[in-house]
Amino acid sequence: MARGGAWAAAAAVWWMVTGAGAVWLEIAPSGTKCVSEEIQSNVVVIGDYSVLYEHHHAHPTIAVKVTSPFGDIVHKKEKVSMEQFAFTTAEAGNYLACFSIDGEDRGLAVKLNLDWKVGIATRDWNSVAKKEKIEGVELELLKLEVAVQSIQDNLLLLKSKEANMRDVSEKTNSRVTWLSMLSLSVCIAVSVSQLWHLQQYFRKKKLI
Repeated sequence: MARGGAWAAAAAVWWMVTGAGAVWLEIAPSGTKCVSEEIQSNVVVIGDYSVLYEHHHAHPTIAVKVTSPFGDIVHKKEKVSMEQFAFTTAEAGNYLACFSIDGEDRGLAVKLNLDWKVGIATRDWNSVAKKEKIEGVELELLKLEVAVQSIQDNLLLLKSKEANMRDVSEKTNSRVTWLSMLSLSVCIAVSVSQLWHLQQYFRKKKLI
């Protein structure tokens, strides 16, 4: 029972943390299909992609470009049907992968399989098991430990973002309050000035 519980817990946490898996994309003949993911800095990313020749007599090719949050190109290929990209993130933010058909056969849409792995999902656990000489429950507990550490890192990142958003919100509220007070002061000053001019006008006309 203990072994089954360990496996179940490891599998549950592993699924929550990695979120890894293959996705199918359909690329229009004259369009571009993009996917993005928000990733922390210093994280390993591996992506495998391949074109499915379902309704094509010829073998269509695609152009691929992966960019960092600042627009730097981390991977770029043209006229390929199957390839892999791998890099370690230099900064945190949204990493964008865009695919488009670049071959001569542009008459039909192309289906693309993309397997995007981030962080602990990129680890070769078979190699780790051989190197550390562990297996079974020990290996699953190691996976669980790494997954928990990843969760902690993600929670710290979320807390940091929440704190930054709170600071921005407080600064914005402070500025809005200051502008409101300034606007009210200007309105009062204008009203007093208008009343004074009216009073002077009526006195000149000897109406008061």
